[in-house]
Amino acid sequence: MSLLKYLPVYVVDALVIMHANFIYGDLSKFGIHRPKIGPFTQKAITGRSPVIDVGTIKKIQGGEIQIVPEISSIKKDKVVFNDGTERKFDTIVFATGYRSSANHWLKDYKYALNDEGMPKNSFPCHWKGENGLYCAGLSKRGLYGIAMDAQAIANDVEKVLSARK
Repeated sequence: MSLLKYLPVYVVDALVIMHANFIYGDLSKFGIHRPKIGPFTQKAITGRSPVIDVGTIKKIQGGEIQIVPEISSIKKDKVVFNDGTERKFDTIVFATGYRSSANHWLKDYKYALNDEGMPKNSFPCHWKGENGLYCAGLSKRGLYGIAMDAQAIANDVEKVLSARK
């Protein structure tokens, strides 16, 4: 980001992408595809912050975290994928990218999301839906907002689990 004080955005984007390619290599084999525009151009156009890796890529590359195919349906704890495979999960985390598309695939989304796929509840209670649905990163407050959402969700999950004991 310091380079943006001295160089045009397109140059900084090119340097950052070159560095990311050197550090991480081609991530498409894991189902991760780089956006067509650079991270700082994307920030300038959309207001959305680029992703900052804090160890997730290493866990994906090592097989500790798996990227799964597109979801066809969810029935309680069983997920059916478009390729026909089925798996059971205790927890499901949807990483939908830079804009919410949840209203296109989440059945009965209207109890938690508006027609743009954003939370119906207003800030600061936007992160909590009904039926155990949480919305992280949809506050339009950048990385700080995502961190706030994640902490609020973790605290609520802990409260729910403690109440079950």
